[in-house]
Amino acid sequence: MSSEISRYTITAALPYANGPVHIGHLAGCYLPSDIYARYLRKNGKELIFVCGTDEHGAAINMKAQSEGAEPREIVDRYHAIIRDSLDKIGISFDVFSRTSKEIHHKTAQDFFTKLYEKGSLEEKVTQQYFDPEAGQFIADRFIVGECPNCHFGEAYGDQCENCGTSLSPTDLIKPKSRLSGAEPILKETKHWFLPLDHLSGKIKDYIQSHKNWKPNVYGQCMSWLDSGDGLQARSMTRDLDWGIPVPLDDAEGKVLYVWFDAPIGYISATKELLGDAWEDYWTKDDTKLVHFIGKDNIVFHCIIFPAMLMEHGGFHLADEVPANEFLNLEGRKISTSRNWAVWLHEYLEDFEGKEDVLRYVLTATAPESKDNDFTWSDFQTRNNSELVAILGNFVNRVQVLMQKYYEGEIPQAGAFTSEDKEALASMAATPASIAESLESYRFREALSRMMGLARLGNKYLADQEPWKKIKEDPERAGTILYVAAQICAQLAQVMEPFMPFSANRLQSDLKIDALAWEDCNSEELLKAGHRIQSGGHLFSKIEDETIGAQKAKLEAASAAKAEPQYEALKEEIQFEDFTKLDIRVGTIISAQKVKKADKLLHLEVDLGFEKRSIVSGIAQYFQPEDLPGTKVSVVVNLAPRKLRGVMSQGMILMAEDSEGNLNFTSAPVEMPNGAVIR
Repeated sequence: MSSEISRYTITAALPYANGPVHIGHLAGCYLPSDIYARYLRKNGKELIFVCGTDEHGAAINMKAQSEGAEPREIVDRYHAIIRDSLDKIGISFDVFSRTSKEIHHKTAQDFFTKLYEKGSLEEKVTQQYFDPEAGQFIADRFIVGECPNCHFGEAYGDQCENCGTSLSPTDLIKPKSRLSGAEPILKETKHWFLPLDHLSGKIKDYIQSHKNWKPNVYGQCMSWLDSGDGLQARSMTRDLDWGIPVPLDDAEGKVLYVWFDAPIGYISATKELLGDAWEDYWTKDDTKLVHFIGKDNIVFHCIIFPAMLMEHGGFHLADEVPANEFLNLEGRKISTSRNWAVWLHEYLEDFEGKEDVLRYVLTATAPESKDNDFTWSDFQTRNNSELVAILGNFVNRVQVLMQKYYEGEIPQAGAFTSEDKEALASMAATPASIAESLESYRFREALSRMMGLARLGNKYLADQEPWKKIKEDPERAGTILYVAAQICAQLAQVMEPFMPFSANRLQSDLKIDALAWEDCNSEELLKAGHRIQSGGHLFSKIEDETIGAQKAKLEAASAAKAEPQYEALKEEIQFEDFTKLDIRVGTIISAQKVKKADKLLHLEVDLGFEKRSIVSGIAQYFQPEDLPGTKVSVVVNLAPRKLRGVMSQGMILMAEDSEGNLNFTSAPVEMPNGAVIR
């Protein structure tokens, strides 16, 4: 890339349109990309900020089938939710498109055709899982089974959500189709592959030319290239009925692989935005291309997409891929399937007017180099102790003191003390300090340096005490508030990439315009005689009740969506083994607690042909007085055993859930005591 950058192409990973955006997406991709784009605009740079919804693939079909809807209904609904919520949180895309648009279909098909005509794709007949009951080939996500790595029983055919291992459907133990529940069979099908194995040399050269990338990105790429057998050819087509049709005569019923068409969405969105001028941002050497993504997308943006662009030819490859790690929630991995998530659109409804609070907290806790955790308690603490008590407090004190002593007019400064000069110099140096962090994609550090300016302002006011000086030395008090007002004006500028709503409000209160970044390094941003107004507090305290409600909402939503966890099946037995059990219907006649045994109840059970004494470990779940008259199932040929001095002559059959709760297995009420259960 040329050392002279004329323009920037900033992309944020396309959100998948089978559900809303949650705070993990926001922290991992959309906030850092927006902060960077806003910073570049404030620098006067020529750029485009590109995104859109990813609307193809098997997961869309799965969502549609689960809701009894058409895929188009699903993507239309979630495109609107995602677009509106990202807009309301202040993500400033130049274009937010959709991969279901005609311009994208044509762009992706033309791209595929170019690779096909160049001989860059390999046609292969392979065996793929087929659902014999549904009568169709099934995509990786439509297959579940036991993970060979951690033995989680509900791993998908492309990845285990429990341990994160990437899988192929044939890796699964005891696979089954999510369409019908049937055991899938392998059947031949034809697809077109990108020969990554033959391209690995070029890809490795590309990756190794970017050793300056974040260690988590560079390391993951090199592990893909160097581990095991290295890169393998990857199919760029799928057997599906929802997606972009493969533009070949002999490809009926096949669509482009979603990870082939999705990154091309950046290009088609640029075409939608700029028309014929799109090439300036994708083919010129004086362009800087930056992909903002989460760590689960690293392989696609750093290996597969660059390989596609190399084979096509004429494209500029990504210069930076500042991927973040995962954001966890209250100590647990965010799971959309289990509803363990904080959804952006719901946050905006519950915390109206607090868009910048979420932007601030997620930037401050961003998982830039390792997984990090979002908790509602930390959210509250950062709002109350940092935004309210430090930043908001300083700004409000300056505004109030200015109104009280000078009717909002910036006073004329007198002679500066060493403390004044130091404060003004630190203030003027802050933009360059923040810029250094942003240029290195260290957004947490940049935010900390911005907040450092607010801390400087608070300390300066507390040390100088203009409310005392106003009586004994009015000129000194005026100088102090002149300096404090400059710091306040600087905050209104450098806050803008991080907290645009609060920055705009503060600029309005100070009656100033947004400045170019390079113009913020002045020690005088507000001249004497300039009049400001007091707009009230920028931030407000968040109470315990509000946080408690959010925690309760999270737990309730997760519990409502929780999937039952099943105990592993025991070893297979023969029918003859089962017939050895003699299970009879019985009725509990009496029940009492066993002395010195918290868990045991002594039951007398009427079996019709006789009464039995049975000791059962159910005292934690039932009161003795509630049990007489209860029909139960009893194993009557279990060898007698003495428990805490009481002879037990059988066993009551119980059912136990994943939480360890017990209940009686149903015994037919209409059957007499002693009836055999077979």
